[in-house]
This record gives sequence, C-alpha cells and structure tokens, in this order.
Amino acid sequence: MTSLLPGFLTMASLIVAIGAQNAYVLRTGLARQHVGLVVAVCALSDAVLVAAGVLGVGGLVTAHPGLLTVVRWVGAAYLVGYGVLCLRNARHPKALATDGTAPSRTGVLATVVALTWLNPHVYLDTVLLVGSLANQHGPDGRWWFAGGAAIASIAWFTALGYGARLLAPLFARPATWRVLDVAIALVMFTIAITLLLG
Repeated sequence: MTSLLPGFLTMASLIVAIGAQNAYVLRTGLARQHVGLVVAVCALSDAVLVAAGVLGVGGLVTAHPGLLTVVRWVGAAYLVGYGVLCLRNARHPKALATDGTAPSRTGVLATVVALTWLNPHVYLDTVLLVGSLANQHGPDGRWWFAGGAAIASIAWFTALGYGARLLAPLFARPATWRVLDVAIALVMFTIAITLLLG
C-alpha cells in the first residue's frame, strides 16, 4: 500500500501538462456537453494503458518501434485536422450559451478516443514509464502503484472536466472562445510538429 502515493504522484506529474487530450477535456467541460463520457474515456484509457505496462506490454512496444511510428503519423494528421477545426471555430466564435446544437455523442467519443489513443506520448508515459516504475515495487506493490496512478487520472480528468464550469462566466463572451480555440489549435499544431520531428 506504500506504493499507492508514489503511483499517484508520478501519474499526476505526467498528466497535468497541457496537451491535446487535456485541451479537449477542458473545452468539453466548458461547453458542458458529454463531460462524463469524456472523463470516463480518458481515465479508463489511462488505467488500461498503465495495467498493460505493468503486465509487460512495454516490451512489445519497444520491440516493435514501427507501431509507434504509425501511431505518430496518424496522430499528427489527426491533431492537424483538429487544430484546423479549432481555427475555423475561432473565426465564428459563439458564447457559452450555444444555439442548442450539441455535438453528437458518437462524434465526441470518436474525438476523445482519437486524441487519447493516437498520441504516441501516452504509450511512452503510461505503458513504458509508469509501467516500468510500477514493476520496481515488486509483485504486490506494482498493483498499488498502478492503482495510485489510476486514482490520479480519475481525479485529474474529473476536476478538469467538471471544474471547467467555474470558468463559465469568463466564457460567456465569444471573444474568450476565440482565444481558447486559437490556443488549442496552437497546442495541436505544436504537438503534431513534435510528433513528426520526434
């Protein structure tokens, strides 16, 4: 059980940085549309990937670097496409009170799954790094470490998704959405470039 806190702190330090997934969770939380679905997919995905790392799947990823190359290119293409969409939204921003049209559940699910699973960094962070750190805690301690990592993921995405509503007064103005969309687009383009250059 002493491995629970190190697992929590390790995962927390990795997922707090702004990235494509966090930007999408924030945007979904601000719009208050399908927040539970997005939070659940992100947290469950992290738990599955950490468990895969604990079970030794990291060796498979290391032995087949071509897998990460394919994911890198597909992920970069998706990020560029999503960034372009954000720039398009920035040209015609809407206030937080939308016109009644909400994104479909399927569309939101497809986007959050793509932003999560097409990001090579998620494999490096969760499967390789967290998985290998967990395995240093012995046969029983590794699962406590993984549990701590999963709790950190649940706590972070829940706070980000549901806590975003506290920023709602700020996002009642279309200009604020424009700034957010441009910022998200820049994050997407930057991550895509680092994927292609890395």
